[in-house]
Amino acid sequence: MLESYVVLDLTDERGEIGPMLLGDLGADVIRIEGTQGSDARRCEPFMTNAAEDMKSLQFIAFNRNKRSIVLDPATANDKADLEELIGRADFIFVSAPGSELDKFGMGFDEARSINPRIIYVSVSAFGIDGPHANLISNDLVIAAMAGPVSLQGIPERAPVRVSTPQVWRHTGVEAAAGALVAHQRMLKDGDAQLVDVSAQCSMTWTMLNGMDAYAIQGIDFERSGSFMSNMTNPVELVHPTSDGFIVALPMSKVILGCMSWMIEDGVIDDSYRHINWTEYDQNIRNPNAQPLNLKQGIKICQDFFIKHTKQELYQFGLEQGITLTPVNTLGELLALQHLDVRDYWLTEKLPNGHTVRSAGLWCKPSSSPLSVRYPAPELNQHEVEIRQWLQQPAEAKHYPAIKDSTSLPFSGIKVADFSWVGVGPISAKYLADHGASVVRVESESRPDVLRGGVPFAGEPDINHSQFFGNFNTSKRSLALDMKSADAISIAKKLIVDSDVMIESFAPGAIGRMGLGYEQVQKLNPEIIMISTCLMGQTGPAAQLAGYGYHAAALAGFYEVTGWPDKKPSGPWVAYTDTIAPRFISVLLAAALDYRRRTGRGCFIDVAQIETSLHFLAPELLDLQVNDVSASRLGNRSRHAAPQGCYPCAGDDQWCAIAVDSDVHWRALCKEIDFAHEATATLQDRLDQHDEIDAVITQWTQSRSAQTVMQSLQSAGVPAGIVQRSSDLLADKQYGHREFYQYLDHEAMGHIPYAGHQYKIRGYNNGPRGPAPMLGQHSFEVLAELGLTDEEIAQAYASGVIN
Repeated sequence: MLESYVVLDLTDERGEIGPMLLGDLGADVIRIEGTQGSDARRCEPFMTNAAEDMKSLQFIAFNRNKRSIVLDPATANDKADLEELIGRADFIFVSAPGSELDKFGMGFDEARSINPRIIYVSVSAFGIDGPHANLISNDLVIAAMAGPVSLQGIPERAPVRVSTPQVWRHTGVEAAAGALVAHQRMLKDGDAQLVDVSAQCSMTWTMLNGMDAYAIQGIDFERSGSFMSNMTNPVELVHPTSDGFIVALPMSKVILGCMSWMIEDGVIDDSYRHINWTEYDQNIRNPNAQPLNLKQGIKICQDFFIKHTKQELYQFGLEQGITLTPVNTLGELLALQHLDVRDYWLTEKLPNGHTVRSAGLWCKPSSSPLSVRYPAPELNQHEVEIRQWLQQPAEAKHYPAIKDSTSLPFSGIKVADFSWVGVGPISAKYLADHGASVVRVESESRPDVLRGGVPFAGEPDINHSQFFGNFNTSKRSLALDMKSADAISIAKKLIVDSDVMIESFAPGAIGRMGLGYEQVQKLNPEIIMISTCLMGQTGPAAQLAGYGYHAAALAGFYEVTGWPDKKPSGPWVAYTDTIAPRFISVLLAAALDYRRRTGRGCFIDVAQIETSLHFLAPELLDLQVNDVSASRLGNRSRHAAPQGCYPCAGDDQWCAIAVDSDVHWRALCKEIDFAHEATATLQDRLDQHDEIDAVITQWTQSRSAQTVMQSLQSAGVPAGIVQRSSDLLADKQYGHREFYQYLDHEAMGHIPYAGHQYKIRGYNNGPRGPAPMLGQHSFEVLAELGLTDEEIAQAYASGVIN
């Protein structure tokens, strides 16, 4: 899809996955490195018996489809070659501060003077500028200051991050999405673009409904272990089995689906067949409901689950059409039959001779498929061929002749959004916020479940949920009863009028409506259609229905979140719903650009689990190479110490402190007046982590979190407050970036919406309008589709519009 483009990758571990995704889509990605190689080559985990430049498994995981060349800023010829590369490139990605490009005395302005249409992407912790731009940071500190840490873990202990590093993986993919928005803008206004990507903002989006909860409902969400909060009667999601844990929603569908087996096991008797299970579901918020309340329902499920292995329950669920997902270890992920059937894994030989399975190509397009043309490169491996290329005449680049500096990047694009819940709507929002006309197709008879999700502005109501609101900004709503033949006819008119169609029904369902790709391609040959679901459109588990918390368990993220001596806590709510849309946003922009250049549409099958496994890619290699299976570690790291969230003065106030080096450790010891001689080495600190934590806690607990952060940052130690949504709304960095955008919603009033993870210089990007009320725009959408007033009136009267 992107084979026409050249990408210069000057990232380190901060964001390197972004250029890789563009490479997977066909772009020529050239990794420019100094004589010592990128710092990314020195990131753990490591493999033994490999050359120094190829020992990092993280580097192996995130650098396929790239070519490497070493350029020395002290060499005039190399500087000239860099300028030539910039002149030929379309994109530059840098990690800031400390980019390899800085060593050449070159930044955005210099790159723009060489190439006036360059897309320059800066990936940093908090953004290029602002009051927090220069804070010392790392994975734990950024995750703490971004908000998700406040929501994870059990109340009686410190809040926790996901134990495997996630920050720069989220940020890198978001950088790729931002780069393609900027490219689309460049095509309209003809000028170079500077994309400023904030890791903090990227991680705030993993809070989902917690991003602005305080402003909406007046209170913050709090961590609750493995419970799903509905604010009144939390629902337990993680249940012990005979050999581990599963994630299951203890509602009527699961209990009825397992009922015969439960009776056979003696867990319940036949009388349970006669309970009004619809009433049970409706009374979930009532802890005293009779004859059966939620607490009793959970106990029934757990008494049953503990008698069986998680694999038995998973297979039974597939057969019965109920969702019982195992909390998979990484080894169980590698053995998942469904991924084998879908031919997901890549088999590659590592530099030390190991043959491994690595995270594979993350979507299945009907045309222009993704491919791996190069494994992760050795340092300077492609110098000769790149320099030879530079000796050849540069290919002319063709741009639109008319400049339009007032038009939004995706203005003129029309999207039919048939998706619901998280992944699809967030992906469609990516286009809507940047100018596309997106029609969200909904039904009052089967509303999006997020319209019933907290936080609510005022009383619970279908139009009062900001869980729904943040994912559906800048869209219009068409209320259409898809069970009606007349509604299908209207849907077809919408599809004919659209450039993009997104759906997230169960595999096969959209086809049974007469709206599968074969059918809609006949109506609109150039349409781009994306089908997204948990497991993809094919394979033995394709029909597995569920939400992001089911996928997070299946994809290994529950196994790596929480405390080692406790059951998994799980990332907040629906973690994979924050990963897959980043990939799909990249896909949407790439597919639209491909269609602009070729006139061809396509169908794309996106399995959410397959995108998400890239965020565990180094750990999957570590298991196969070093026999180390990543698991939950609280806030600790296997590769640095001490790291943790430490209690501060006040009620449930915490500050993350994360030492990455001996220099950080000595600075911390000096600040807290601790003799460090017995803990001078990393191994000493790992061995004595509990004792060190006690000393740090004694120092932090009498100080405010703000004081702890300021003192340690001044001393050169990575530290950051564990922020809740109430803190984020007052965060000076977010104020500087105008992250929260206040918009007027007809039912909810003047409320904040979470903004974008990146800023584009000279462009006020962010939500352009509030989320729609259900059916708010039905009349105008039907009129635009050419229906007469009489036909529209009949559609309302017959219930087609509901």
